[in-house]
Parts: sequence; C-alpha cells; structure tokens
Amino acid sequence: MKTTTTGGSSSGAGAVGSPEWWDKQTLHHVLNFANWPYYIDTSKGQHPSLTLFTKQSGIKVNYRPVINDNAAFFATIQPSLQAGKPTGWDLMVITNGPQLSQLIANGWLIPLDHRRLPNFAKYASTLVRNPNYDPGNKYTVTWQSGFTGIAYRPEAVRALGREPTSVADLWDERLKGHVGMMSDNTELGSVGLLKIGVDPATSTPSDWRRAATELRKQKEMGLVRNYYDQSYINALENGDTWITQAWSGDIFQANESGYPQLKFLVPTEGVMVWHDNLMIPLHAANPLDALTYMNFVYQPKIAAMLADYIWYVTPVPAAEAYVEKMPGGKVVASSPLVFPDKEMDSKAHNYYTFKGQQDLNEWNSIFEPIIQS
Repeated sequence: MKTTTTGGSSSGAGAVGSPEWWDKQTLHHVLNFANWPYYIDTSKGQHPSLTLFTKQSGIKVNYRPVINDNAAFFATIQPSLQAGKPTGWDLMVITNGPQLSQLIANGWLIPLDHRRLPNFAKYASTLVRNPNYDPGNKYTVTWQSGFTGIAYRPEAVRALGREPTSVADLWDERLKGHVGMMSDNTELGSVGLLKIGVDPATSTPSDWRRAATELRKQKEMGLVRNYYDQSYINALENGDTWITQAWSGDIFQANESGYPQLKFLVPTEGVMVWHDNLMIPLHAANPLDALTYMNFVYQPKIAAMLADYIWYVTPVPAAEAYVEKMPGGKVVASSPLVFPDKEMDSKAHNYYTFKGQQDLNEWNSIFEPIIQS
C-alpha cells in the first residue's frame, strides 16, 4: 500500500501532522492495529466494538494482539523508524514510559489533528488530558489506564494486626518473606520514591539514590520474596505473597474470578497512575483511518463496551451509565478501579518523564541492580 507520510520532525505549514497535512489525508478504509492481548471486548471470537466500527465507517480493521512488552515491541519497530520506513502499523498502544518518550523525542509519531477528535474534547476524563509525558495530547490519547498501588491478603492483616494503609507496610518486618515487589524498575523506583516522601514526577537523581537505599534495605532485611513481572498476581492468589505492588485491574479481575479475599489499597502516600496510549507511528499508511478510530472509541457507548470487558480505568467517565445497564455491569460500574472516584484521582501520581537517554541510563543504573542482584 502506498505510504502517505513523508518526513519526520519537520515543522511549519504542510509538515507531517500539521492541519494542512491532515486536510490532504483521505480514508483508505483499512486500519492495521497493534494492541496487547485480552485488551479489547471479545465475544465468541469476535470483537463487537470493531465490528460496529467497520459497519459504521467502512474501515476494515486488521487487529493483532502482538504487544506483550513495551520494550520488546519497540525493538521490532525501531529499525523501520530509524530507516524512515513504515512499521506496518497505523495504530499502536504503548504505555507512558521510556519507549514512548523515545518515540516522541525522535519525531517518530504523527501529531494528532484534534479538530477530528471532538469526542475526546467532549468526553475525556481529566485524568487523561494534558499528561506530563505528552503535553496537550499532541501525539497520544489514552486507550485505558490503571493504578499501581498495593494489594494484600487476609494473612497480611493478621500479621500486622490491622489493615495495611501505607507504602511503609511493604517494609514491615512482620511480613518478612511475603512481600512482592515489581521487576519493572520504573514501578520499583517509583514506590521507593513514595516511601521517602518524594513525588516521582518531580524527582531528581539525588532522590533516586535515596529511594534505592530504602529498597536495598528492604531486600537485605529479607522482606522481599521476589521481584515479579505479571506473575505477581499468581503469587498473591496462591498465598506465596501476602502483600505486593499491584495493578488495579488485575485485582478487580481476581475478585471476579474466585479471589474475593484480595483487596486493593490506595496507600496514604498515593498511587501511581499509568496510561496505555493510542498513537500513530510515522509513515503510517492509513493515518486518517487511525484518527477516525480514535474518535470512535471516545464515544461513551463504545467506551462502555471496552470497559465492561477490560476492567481497567476507562478514559470516558460518561461510559458508566451505559456499563451499569449491561448484564452484570452494576459491579463494574460501581468499582473505583474502573471508574475512579475523586479521592482516588486526587491521590494519583505521575511517573518521572525521562529527558533523554542519559537520564534513562542513570535511572536504570540506580534501580536495576536491586532487581538483578
């Protein structure tokens, strides 16, 4: 298919992503969409929201759940972007973090035409507008979000003699050998910063080193059972860990699938909020088709279809009324892990936004040894 984009980080009238450039784009009625597994509504092997999109727009979606890790997926598209060639994708979902920062810094994403995103303007939650990693949503709009907080079992309550309340409980000696921490060093470093009372978004390398000292102490005390990837949820479900760093959607899913005893905690220090973002890579063959889909999913009815299946934080609060009317939807609609209340929103911290490769390398050199040693 003929590529409709040329150039990269140029600016001015007619540049890629400018209003003049967007005005020249046409629909090709094809959309190549890369996403994570189990991250879209599914019924009998089909995706109802995609079926509806195709019916309404005439755009056929080649949907592929090929993203299992931000870094690994980035490695598959980086060579093409460096060579000035199409990646094969028109739309992709990447979490805010080092890979997204690199895509933006290198000019490898197409600036969005917000004139064509009226549903985002009307319905997007305050949580996903103007994020620190992409001011003004120049390149991204959120697909779904989540919180990284703490989850725990009844054993933690018995050991502590009370309900956990704080990040500091991950450092409590009474939970020795039953604490789960994350192997993602962005998550690990961020909770370390919360422990020392520093907002990760405004932290400095000096703060990073102090946080690392706390994390090393936690490890040397024998508190940490392991540094987990997604498998942390299995360790919590089977009782290997009693308290752990956790992603909000996983705990809601666990509660609904046979583990009602697990609880998600918003610590007094707050939770980290992350966003999985829709974006259009440079040299995409079908950018207008991608932008059309972005606008489509910000309709409350469509956002409800996604939220009722995915069970993470929807970027469209108005979807709640639609979810509530769906079969079994009242539980989802009433959950602050899908539709956060003001208290949870107020306790949400943003991650540090890396300002370049040297910045990222310094963070990695401070926190990665804790996980690897």
